[in-house]
Amino acid sequence: MRGTHDHRPGLAERVTDWSIRHRRTAIIGWLGLVALALVASVAIGGRDAANLPPGEGEAAQAALNEQGEHPRYHENVLVQALEPGGPDFLDDPRAVAAARDLVVRLRAHPEAVSDVRSPLEATPGYVSADRKSGLVSFTVNWPVERFEQHMATATGAVAAVAAGHPGIRVAQAGDRSLISAVDTAVKADLHRSHLLSLPFVLVILLVVFGSVVAAGVPVLLTGTAIAGAVGLVGVLGTVIPINSAASAMIVLVGVAVGVDYSLFALRRYREERRAGHDEVTALRTTARTSGHVVLVSGMTVVLCLGGLLFTGLGVFVGVTIGLALVVALAVLASVTVLPAVPAALGPRVDRLRVRRVNTVGESRFWTGVARGVVARPVLWGGLGVLALLVLAVPALGMRLRDAASTDSLPRDMATVDSAIRMGEAFPGVPVPAQVVVWRPDGESADTAEVRAAIEGLHGRIAGSGGLLAEPFTVDRVDNAVVIRVPLAGSSTDEVSVRALELLRAKVVPETVGAVDGVEAAVTGRTATAADFVARVRANTWLVFGYVLLVSLLLMLFVFRSLAIPVLSILLNLLSLGAAYGVVTWVFQDGNLHSVLGFTSYGAVMSWLPLILFVVLFGLSTDYHLFILSRVRERWAAGAAAREAVVGGIGHSAGVVSSAAVVMVVVFAVFITLTSIENKMLGVGLAVAVALDATVVRGVLLPAALALLGERAWGAGRVRRRSRGR
Repeated sequence: MRGTHDHRPGLAERVTDWSIRHRRTAIIGWLGLVALALVASVAIGGRDAANLPPGEGEAAQAALNEQGEHPRYHENVLVQALEPGGPDFLDDPRAVAAARDLVVRLRAHPEAVSDVRSPLEATPGYVSADRKSGLVSFTVNWPVERFEQHMATATGAVAAVAAGHPGIRVAQAGDRSLISAVDTAVKADLHRSHLLSLPFVLVILLVVFGSVVAAGVPVLLTGTAIAGAVGLVGVLGTVIPINSAASAMIVLVGVAVGVDYSLFALRRYREERRAGHDEVTALRTTARTSGHVVLVSGMTVVLCLGGLLFTGLGVFVGVTIGLALVVALAVLASVTVLPAVPAALGPRVDRLRVRRVNTVGESRFWTGVARGVVARPVLWGGLGVLALLVLAVPALGMRLRDAASTDSLPRDMATVDSAIRMGEAFPGVPVPAQVVVWRPDGESADTAEVRAAIEGLHGRIAGSGGLLAEPFTVDRVDNAVVIRVPLAGSSTDEVSVRALELLRAKVVPETVGAVDGVEAAVTGRTATAADFVARVRANTWLVFGYVLLVSLLLMLFVFRSLAIPVLSILLNLLSLGAAYGVVTWVFQDGNLHSVLGFTSYGAVMSWLPLILFVVLFGLSTDYHLFILSRVRERWAAGAAAREAVVGGIGHSAGVVSSAAVVMVVVFAVFITLTSIENKMLGVGLAVAVALDATVVRGVLLPAALALLGERAWGAGRVRRRSRGR
């Protein structure tokens, strides 16, 4: 018999004891904490901290931030015949009439727009190289409080001209309109993810628990944890730059870990109750087992997420903090509020039963699988490894490149279609490079020497081999000067990168960069994307090394065995490699594009491998710790190594399968969203979790443990101590 006289309660057990005794305080305190976070977000939030791009763009953006005014937004309007093959633009009376009408309407509102440029005025670059299209450009005037009104006036004029000239395409795309398209897509995606995630999760939990009340507990705790994290992020966003993608990631990871942690705890609690233990004993046993696993798992997820900070990219700081907050709140809810709820409800936790569920006993399916695997571990383990390696093969050719707005969003969005057509007729115009010129001493950079250098820069366009393009524009932003230079390509492809390198390495240093007392740096969409990819590639090894080391040390601390953490890391790397391969095969190679609703741009988002690595290494710990803890319980109680594997997996696989289904469904919701990066993230996470819960934990883990035998758990001191010797 195992001795219990020397048992000392752990942190989870002590917190659970407190929650049982103060159940009302625990529940009300949790709801109060969430409410306080939301109120603080409304009261304090509303102004987001500025995020500086990496690399050279950081200096340019910092110089602009020091100016007393903001750069103006430039908008462009493409004017061309709807039917291809017609006369040249200037010879087409319908196109000329549409352009003239648009210019007149825009110039009629000098309070709203300024610097209106027309293809009818012989300005270089405003008639396309093939002579079939014209370009009208303008800037939207400040002040900030009237900007939206001015923008509406301009877009209204464009819409009126488009309606009045039905045979001519009048399509707008520019700084603000593209940002608005992205913002609209992000908000719609967030709304859809919220709308779809929790109902699907509730249905799955109804199947798992069989009663509305029991299924509703994880949903309510998860929802409040997400709400609290979003509220806290809203407050922190005033001082720490937090990307809009952080909110989507908070929902994604929050639902996954919140439901998983609640599921692990509730299933163990109900199992203990059905085994005949009283309520307090069942809750304490749950805290000692599942509660301890949740604490360690949550710590692992948070520490793994911290690896993103090693990239040195400010955009990842907000994502890391947001995800760490939602995981921490999910852990806090699972070890405080979750024990208090069944203690308060008692038998009523099983109210509104919709089906009868047996929460005690082995899963016949997974027990049979585990028994078959441990009987022939080399065969089944080898087949499992081979399958994952085959899935990982496409990842060997993975190319990392950020998507342009026109690559990220579907073309059926009017602004995206306009930008694509405009880029085809006028390369680089929708998102040009921006050369920022300023003086470190704060004096005006708009001097005669700088103006002469700008003319020299303009003159270099003709000799760039088509990499640099017209129209070339110059803005004064307080004491700085901003030069907008269109670059060939789609803004993030290889052609655009070559154009950027030419601009940065030769053209700018030899013109405006050569003026004494002046600084010059290139920013813009192409520059930011290129600098981001370069920083990610340079620091990826730091992130990977940190996460691997953290995982190794934590698993070593929990299991006191070197074999278990090494095995865990190897299995995680296999499932990650397979997920990388599937993402590459689908999105980079363009497979399943019609099913998933995207257009391949021939690469994978530069940040995706990092995000998948840190998130999945943390999340997979849930399953690994839960299963291995059950296996070790049986081994420590005296079972033979292989029987402990079969029994541990048989008794834990049901809850792990349920948790995996929840995660896969939540991640799959992101496949239905608009942007290609969300689809990539959803596919990568869903595939990795599905493989992790089936091939890895159902086949490879028992095969490896069977081959290791007693050696998996190190010396026999664990077994001896557990028996009280």
